Amino acid sequence: MSSPFGQVLLITGNAEFEAERLRKRAVAAVVEAQPECQVTESTAAGLQPGELMGLTSPSLFSDSVAVVLTDVQDLPEHAQNELLGYAEATSPDVAVVLVHSGGNKGKGLLDKLRQLPTVTEVKVEQPKYERGHAEWVQREVRAHGSNIDAQAAMTLVQSVGQDLRALAGAVSQLVVSGGETAGSAIDVDLVKQYFGGRAEVRGYEIADAVLAGRLHVAMESNRWAESARTAPLVVIAAVASGLRTLARLESAPQGLRDAEVAALVGAPPFKLRALRQQLTGWDANGLAQAIDAVAEADLDLKSGEADGGYAVERMLLKVASSRVR
Repeated sequence: MSSPFGQVLLITGNAEFEAERLRKRAVAAVVEAQPECQVTESTAAGLQPGELMGLTSPSLFSDSVAVVLTDVQDLPEHAQNELLGYAEATSPDVAVVLVHSGGNKGKGLLDKLRQLPTVTEVKVEQPKYERGHAEWVQREVRAHGSNIDAQAAMTLVQSVGQDLRALAGAVSQLVVSGGETAGSAIDVDLVKQYFGGRAEVRGYEIADAVLAGRLHVAMESNRWAESARTAPLVVIAAVASGLRTLARLESAPQGLRDAEVAALVGAPPFKLRALRQQLTGWDANGLAQAIDAVAEADLDLKSGEADGGYAVERMLLKVASSRVR
């Protein structure tokens, strides 16, 4: 595998979960190549003149440097020129990872970066339809060294929903649960055993209910989901995804067309009306508090600090209390 140093990895597309996972893997590869590497992560919007040049310069504390720059679509013009200048003449001791959320914003910069031999682009696009999500599930299962047929993959999507983070969590559980034999296949029966039951109760429906202020509906649906052995991680991931979508919508610039807003928030245009209605009960502070509550539940679950059912119910209560009305 070629060294990440002296190279620029450009991650583009609206699949936020895929982009985040790819970014983490890229950083892990950098650290594996150079354990003493100094890693700096920054968002693009707030970069001041000369700051990017400083980030990509040699460090007094490490012979190698890695720079991770997210939200590249918001990179100021002065920093765009600095980035292009660096990408045209990279340093052999510096690794750069850029993350662009997709859409037309910053397209001119992307087009210029794509022409440079030091830049490698990886596109991560959100599947559009159920069939596309089922195909994504099949690829995810294969990456775990197992297999799942098309029917079982579609059943999983119909039971869990179309949030990639929730689907990835469900796949991990299925691979472990069905993995007495290495490489064993996941079938419909196994999917139904863990994610069947009351199939209409899906993680995103619980998320929609709590984000809309219908806490009693969310709690009741969550208990149905728990009795159907739906993994708590599925519910947590669905609420997290819903909150991130609302946060992007809340911070969207005024004056954009619906198609531009949809691309920015990562939702189909027909969902904007429902999302805007949902957003009426939230402000930026409340969204931040709710996102913290979800992060806490995720940490408690993964660390074993709390029972899954308790962690999810406490999260739902905290999220509901973060609404402004």
